[in-house]
Amino acid sequence: MPGRSDLCFATTNRQQALTAIAHEADAIVILGSANSSNTVALEKVARAAGCERVYRVNAADELPDDLEGVVGLTAGASAPEELVEAVIGRLAPRDGVDVVAVTEEDEYFPPPPELRELLTTLDTVVGPTLGGRSLDTSRSLADDRRVVASDVLDALATL
Repeated sequence: MPGRSDLCFATTNRQQALTAIAHEADAIVILGSANSSNTVALEKVARAAGCERVYRVNAADELPDDLEGVVGLTAGASAPEELVEAVIGRLAPRDGVDVVAVTEEDEYFPPPPELRELLTTLDTVVGPTLGGRSLDTSRSLADDRRVVASDVLDALATL
């Protein structure tokens, strides 16, 4: 396995949580692509932790029909939450879902200085040409932990 410093925080956290639950599970489902290194690593971790039934799937419709008992579910770092929810829906757990967390994922990746400068320039130059509409980058960049990237892209698309 790669060293901890070679893995992203999300992959490391998922591997730790998987190790914590693998011995209790009758089967483990790994949601993610076969060409994703972190998904492949999760599959190896589940097997190394002693789970005999490990399935890697791309979507809910690939789940085996004979899953029963305690089924652990994890996903590669880039698997969309909608896919995770679809797998849970397909599994339809009778006794509910227990979420296992070994740490809080609260990493912060600030926008690079070049992007901050570009947004400020766009606000200054483009705003007046749009009848005074502003991207309000000073407010959004000051509190960029709360800025959702898709909201920024949507705002830019309306220009």
